[in-house]
Amino acid sequence: MSLHFLWYIPNQVHPGHRGDDTVVDHNSLETLTTHARALEEHGWGGALIGTGWGRPDTFTVATALAARTTTFQPLIAVRPGYWHPAKFASAAATLDHLTGGRVLVNIVSGKDDLAAYGDSEGDQAHRYARTKEFIQLVRRLWTEESVTYHGEHFSVTGSTVVPRPVARDGRPHPRLYFGGASEAAERVAATEADVQLFWGEPLDGVAARIERLRRLGETLGREHPPLEFGLRITTLVRDTTEQAWADADAKVEEMAKGVITRDPNRHTAVGQQRLLDLAARGEVLDDNLYTAPGRFGGGGAGTTWLVGSAEDVAKSLRGYQALGVTHFVLSDTPYLPEIKRQGDRLLPLLR
Repeated sequence: MSLHFLWYIPNQVHPGHRGDDTVVDHNSLETLTTHARALEEHGWGGALIGTGWGRPDTFTVATALAARTTTFQPLIAVRPGYWHPAKFASAAATLDHLTGGRVLVNIVSGKDDLAAYGDSEGDQAHRYARTKEFIQLVRRLWTEESVTYHGEHFSVTGSTVVPRPVARDGRPHPRLYFGGASEAAERVAATEADVQLFWGEPLDGVAARIERLRRLGETLGREHPPLEFGLRITTLVRDTTEQAWADADAKVEEMAKGVITRDPNRHTAVGQQRLLDLAARGEVLDDNLYTAPGRFGGGGAGTTWLVGSAEDVAKSLRGYQALGVTHFVLSDTPYLPEIKRQGDRLLPLLR
């Protein structure tokens, strides 16, 4: 199975995200286009573009960057409560059509400032039941005509999406990525997603989750091609192992001073809590999985870091690959220099 390497584009209003330097126009179209074009030039397939209320609209940013690039694939994070499935299916199909099939989609069900855009999420079971319907309906709208669907959360009657997304061998529509570590999330991933994304857990934890998801898919009667797996993690790469750890320790010292704003939902998500709990097992797990960032504000993919030379980090990533992980979404700050460094030094070791 082929490997896929993506980066991360920080579409947020406030600079300094995850310790990046504060710069003028950090979120301008010119700056973000520079990132997207650098990704094309340095071996990356594209980039995850995150979502959250109070940030630039993810789909708009993805569309603008796709228009200024030729091979860049935006992995567009979307929330079922923010989008109606038929409207999203149409928008994504149109962008996929215009770009020749470059759209990727990341379905996000975690907490957000939902009331600000008029959503009411209900409890976890409600959220993931709605997500399941969203994915099912979007997939049908991309592949069928005159779709009629009346579910608990969404309904359409005689709906046909035009234009259609680009279909080619092994790719009937944009690939659907999904995250989440709760039991409810895993049941959705096992039956409905194309790719399950993991955050930076040790190899034993990822292996256990892959096995559990595969069993769930069999038990629940998955109807789609086999679920694929991805890793979203911070990779701190330097010329030598010693320099990488010195820089990692220096970054964590700065984080300890309070330079990172803590996510208010930091302790509510099951996947996030799994990462935070890793610190109790040790500051460094496996060969070079650094857990200290999570103690000082690092969240999501910034909670744990793989630290080392390009050879060290490549070895660790190959460990995840051996478990069945084929999609990698990497990043480090400052983003633009690291796009180039890791694209030139790390990616060739993985291909």
